Amino acid sequence: MNVSCLQEHLAKGLGIVGRAVAVRSTLPITANILLSTEEGRLKLAATNLEIALSCWVGAQVEEEGAITVPSRLLIDFVNSLPSEKIEMTLAPRSRQLKLACARNQATMNGVDADDFPPIPTVEDGGSLELDPQELHTAISQVIISAATDDSRPVLVGVNAKMEGDQLTFAATDGFRLSVRHLTLSSAVPEPVQVIIPARALAELNRLLPEETDPVQMTLNSTRTQVLFRLKNVELVTQLIQGTFPDYSQIIPEDHTSKATVDVAEFLRETRTAAIFARDGSGIVRLQFTPGEDVAPGKMTISARAEEIGDNLSELDAAIEGEGDKIAFNSKYLQDYLGVLEGGRVTLEMSGPSRQGVLRPVGDDSFVHVLMPMVVQW
Repeated sequence: MNVSCLQEHLAKGLGIVGRAVAVRSTLPITANILLSTEEGRLKLAATNLEIALSCWVGAQVEEEGAITVPSRLLIDFVNSLPSEKIEMTLAPRSRQLKLACARNQATMNGVDADDFPPIPTVEDGGSLELDPQELHTAISQVIISAATDDSRPVLVGVNAKMEGDQLTFAATDGFRLSVRHLTLSSAVPEPVQVIIPARALAELNRLLPEETDPVQMTLNSTRTQVLFRLKNVELVTQLIQGTFPDYSQIIPEDHTSKATVDVAEFLRETRTAAIFARDGSGIVRLQFTPGEDVAPGKMTISARAEEIGDNLSELDAAIEGEGDKIAFNSKYLQDYLGVLEGGRVTLEMSGPSRQGVLRPVGDDSFVHVLMPMVVQW
């Protein structure tokens, strides 16, 4: 093996695949990164047996070959090098990778590439093409609601339902629910429903802002794995097996009052209230007062902690229906408002004990449901 490439390109590739390296594993080789030559480029790959990331780096390949080396050693060394050409050589039947860059040289002991877990090939189960920026927005909006503990494994994933020309992502942790619809360029031949680990989608989401070409999403025929193919990166993950809750029953069909407020103002005042809510079980209280005559309605945001103090702020709101009040977990409310792209948002309510429904104004593709906190008013 004899390969050379620019330090900045190798460092970027290693930064991408390094996130799939196993932190603690009974299989030591999963702490390594695979380097191999493929079609005139350098391929980097890493896996923790749940997620596999592969990245192709532009390189000058003089001689083919493959080796796996410890990820932390390789990443730290490459990141410390100057922004110049790196030459990597591996003698035949050798397990020592030699690297040279400017006036720096190193030798790393590796493990045969044949011992590295094979990266799954995903095909035959149907594929979709998705706009990278729309996909980025959709993932950002739903993964906030995925559970972080695996007491109920299906809830640490995002339900992906493909039907007709619609792809619907949904996630819930039992306290909140996010549902996001995407319109596909062409209809799928038959309905499909799978659960994708939220962690895998979060890793994919880090790569999407720089993408301009469509992202290809492919399932295998047994619906156990999904592949996301980008221009120079592929991510494969195991799917979660199980039945996702019927979330349609959680979204109320009616409401007694509806408030419309500015997203930026709502987020700013919620963050201020959250400072006091930290010592008050994380609770923020919202109260809505309809306007009279030409005066606008208002929303009052407050939080209090018995031994710390309290705060109260007001902002203008368009109120439809009667006045109302509701309390939410401040972190959950901030998570939701933080993924909106400005504009205005509506909050639909039916009293302090029923869930609130939040929707961006002018965007019917995203619905968020928040369970209320029980408080003394």
